[in-house]
Amino acid sequence: MYAITIPEPGGPDALVWAEVPDPVPGEGEVLVEVVASAVNRADVLQRQGFYDPPPGSSPYPGLECAGRVSALGPGVSGWSVGDEVCALLAGGGYAEKVAVPAGQLLPAPRGVDLATAAGLPEVTATVWSNVFMVSHLRPGETLLVHGGASGIGTMAIQLAKAVGARVAVTAGGADRLARCAELGADILIDYHEQDFVEEIRKATDGAGADVILDIVGAKYLDRNVRSLAVNGRIAVIGLQGGVKGELNLGALLNKRGAVTATSLRARPLTEKAAIVAAVREHVWPLIEGGDIRPIVDRSLPMEQAAEAHRALEAGGHVGKLLLLTPMAV
Repeated sequence: MYAITIPEPGGPDALVWAEVPDPVPGEGEVLVEVVASAVNRADVLQRQGFYDPPPGSSPYPGLECAGRVSALGPGVSGWSVGDEVCALLAGGGYAEKVAVPAGQLLPAPRGVDLATAAGLPEVTATVWSNVFMVSHLRPGETLLVHGGASGIGTMAIQLAKAVGARVAVTAGGADRLARCAELGADILIDYHEQDFVEEIRKATDGAGADVILDIVGAKYLDRNVRSLAVNGRIAVIGLQGGVKGELNLGALLNKRGAVTATSLRARPLTEKAAIVAAVREHVWPLIEGGDIRPIVDRSLPMEQAAEAHRALEAGGHVGKLLLLTPMAV
């Protein structure tokens, strides 16, 4: 098969479409013929040499994919050759084939094009696990989403609105904020021109946000605490603004607040399977019912993964960037 390889870490041109050995499904795994994958920030970090795949996983980038089951490994039940699926991966999505633990498979949702479904597993698993399973967002509460126009952000807006929450977003520029509003965001904050702490306080009559979904990390830590409501919860899922910040424990204590930080890639298979099962139970019906839709900025041939990485790093996109294998193009 062909896959995107990284012979040496570096810039986007470090991504090389090359012939590699076919994967073989092991115990409890299925082999998926990939139609499409999607680009995530973790792929950029891996390309740069800062985020190695977990031991035993595929060396190729790509944390999600969609395609068709082509073979079953020993001990797999509930899936058949030919099933159209999408999957949460520890790596290997930028390829024509990938071996996937069966617990990380999802049926391609009805009403969604198979290639488009490639952009669903990572965002739905990340948002559902952090906003609902960890932070327990409830109807009537306010969720603040940093990076509202990102793939994570566009899914978080829709899921929070579906359960009856109020949604605030930060994003750069009027056009991207307008797209967030179309998805249901109630409070729009341009981080280029506005202080989100002040805007959240004004919009909530001083109460603050009950849950904050943060992709920035250290740079926003102090301001996130100041934006937090009493009994509020901060879920840190990204470190685009650095890894070390100063935390005022007194301010957090006064808010009776909590800060959690999670990632998906290195979790044990059992934890990933539990998250995927929860997504299938709670999110898939909303997608199939038309209440939530995947947001795709653009699709590119997988051989042009370097261009997709440039687009992600440049910003300005809304939703997901997809990579299509020759099977889909």
